[in-house]
Amino acid sequence: VFDTTPHDYTSYDNAYKNSMKTINKNLEKTRFGVMIDVHRDAYADLNYAPTTKINGKSTAQLMLVIGVGYESLENKYWKENLSLALQIVKKGEEMYPGLFRHILVRDSRYNQHIADASCIIEVGATANTLEQAIGSMKYLAEVISEVMK
Repeated sequence: VFDTTPHDYTSYDNAYKNSMKTINKNLEKTRFGVMIDVHRDAYADLNYAPTTKINGKSTAQLMLVIGVGYESLENKYWKENLSLALQIVKKGEEMYPGLFRHILVRDSRYNQHIADASCIIEVGATANTLEQAIGSMKYLAEVISEVMK
């Protein structure tokens, strides 16, 4: 399922509440193998564009974000989600060195409490071009395909 519903339109504060509705609607139709929430890193420096060269082309770097939850918003799957993120980054470094930045672990849950194989993937940042972002998706798909075998 590839759902392009905008969840932060009119209010960024309600984005995860809105996306939860979309996730639940999609879960009624199918069970996910992996649940990926794709973002652009809204980095404060408007000139920041993390890139790497793959096959001679400038490609947006990717960063995985894992929410471990906190007392009032638990995420019972955070260890499984972190394990998946580590596998993706490890395989990515084997296949396409430099494609991934660090893994960011935060005390939130980002709807990752729904599935034991979920993460956010930040595609580049504020100043990356659309071409760089789209270019990295091909490599990400190949990496995830290898991890899920």
